Order: sequence, then structure tokens, then C-alpha cells
Amino acid sequence: MTTDTATAVFEEHRPVLLGVAYRMLGRVADAEDVVQEAWLRWSGADHGNVRESRGYLVRITTRLAIDRLRQIKARGETYVGPWLPEPYVTDFGDTAPDAAERAVLADSVSLAVLVVLESLSPLERAVFVLREAFGFPYAEIAAMLDREEPAIRQLATRARRHVEERRPRYEVDPAQRRDLTERFLAAAAGGDLESLMELLAPDVRLVGDSGGKARAPLRVLESADKVGRFLVGAARKGVPGLSARILELNGGPAVLALSGDKPDSVFQLDVADGRIQAIYIIRNPDKLRSLAEVEDGAEDGPGAAQG
Repeated sequence: MTTDTATAVFEEHRPVLLGVAYRMLGRVADAEDVVQEAWLRWSGADHGNVRESRGYLVRITTRLAIDRLRQIKARGETYVGPWLPEPYVTDFGDTAPDAAERAVLADSVSLAVLVVLESLSPLERAVFVLREAFGFPYAEIAAMLDREEPAIRQLATRARRHVEERRPRYEVDPAQRRDLTERFLAAAAGGDLESLMELLAPDVRLVGDSGGKARAPLRVLESADKVGRFLVGAARKGVPGLSARILELNGGPAVLALSGDKPDSVFQLDVADGRIQAIYIIRNPDKLRSLAEVEDGAEDGPGAAQG
């Protein structure tokens, strides 16, 4: 295999590799580092011994991600306030032409699911991601992770049960989520408490992630009254030069708020029964760096900045 061919093969599979790494780590920069390391190993490999490039590259990436995740957990760093994954721009494109497959990929990269995945062991998380998100056969996962297939099946069952027991219930219907996101943006930006209360479920939760580096609740807010009043209060305080646009993050519509041309915060909603069940707010500036240059072609929402 020539250098040009090896590069072309890697680039063909890069979206899948980045998808695996991000679901393993919940951090864009770490995922990109893992994929770069996978490229270095691929570029130095004996390609004549590689029977199937996609599986080989996913194996390298998964193992590197497991190592990185273990390092992160070993550091035992204390995070200020609730933790949420770093927002991830999702465009499945040709990697998931089937609607059902797109729904699975969107679900497995959602903020709600990624938060639950943080409580799995690195090995359980790897098995869950490879099986549930990307549909790899148990035998292939076993080969990737140097485990026996029965052990992999047990890990998959345990991880799936753990996720199902802890994940919140929400709907992935794109049209309904988009509609509620637009209505939420209009009501929140206008400080319209009455309209907000019509959108919020009675037991809605608001989870704010600032890492102690921006203003956001340091505890989860619960109930429509508390969440609604917090949002109205935040709107009244305002942010200089604020504009907003709707784009797809983590498999669903999200609001990106900009102060001038700098990302200020991300809002994303979980929706069920026609109401907002959870609101996720990410304001940690370290987690917004990857959104600093959102493509001009991203879909604009109500009141969005133009151009």
C-alpha cells in the first residue's frame, strides 16, 4: 500500500474513528488526539498484514481511547459543579444513510447518554460504544479488545442494563425537538415566563456546566418554577452583543449563543410528551473552543446572527 493510498484509507474512516473516540471520552480535543495517534500508528504499520482496514483502525482507536480514559480517571480531578460532555458538531452524512441508523448514532452521542456512560468502566464503555452505536459483532469486538466472546457479551449486557436504568426518557423526533428548541429560544431570549412555563414539564431539570469559569448554577435545578425563573432572570441580566443560532450538536438541535463572534454558551433540550424534560447549558469556555469557528452554513434560528 502506497503512502497516498494509506492516507486515503485513513481519511475514509476518520469520521467513524472520531465518532468512536468522542463517545469513549466525551471530549473533542482528547478524541482528536486519539485519532491523530491512531494515524501515526497506521502510517507506520505493515499494511500487507491488514485484512480489513476499518476494523483494524477502530481497534487501534478504541484501545488508545481506553488508555486515555483510564489516565483521565486516574488523575481524579475535582470538577466544579455538574459535568457535561464537550459539545460535538454532528453531521453523519454518508456514514449513516439509513434513518434508523442515524437515530441510533444520534442517541448514542446525546448529552444524556454520554453523562451515563461516564459511570461505566473504560472496558464496559468500549463494548457499549462498539456494539450499540456502531453495531460491531461480538466476535469482532472480542478480537479488538483481546477478550473471549462470552466475556464481551456479559460486558455488553451489564453496560446496556446500566445505561437503560439511568438514562432519562426522551424523544428523538427531529421535527418536534427543532420546534420546541425554536420556541424555547424565543421565550428564553424574550424573558417570557408565561411562554416558558407552557413548554416546561412540571419536573423539568436544568443542568449547567461552567467548570467554575463562568456563571451557571452549581447545582441541578428542578421544577418548572425554578427553571423558568432562572432563565428569565438570566435573560434580564443579558450578555453584551448576544446573538444565537440553532445548529446540530450531539445528534440534535441546540442553541449556540454568541457574544460578538465568541461562543458564550450552548443550550440543548431533552423532550418527551411534547414538553421539555431537561435543559443542558454548557458555559465552560474550555468546552466551547471547538465551536469558535462554526461553519457559516450552519442553520440559523430565530433571532440568529446573519452572515
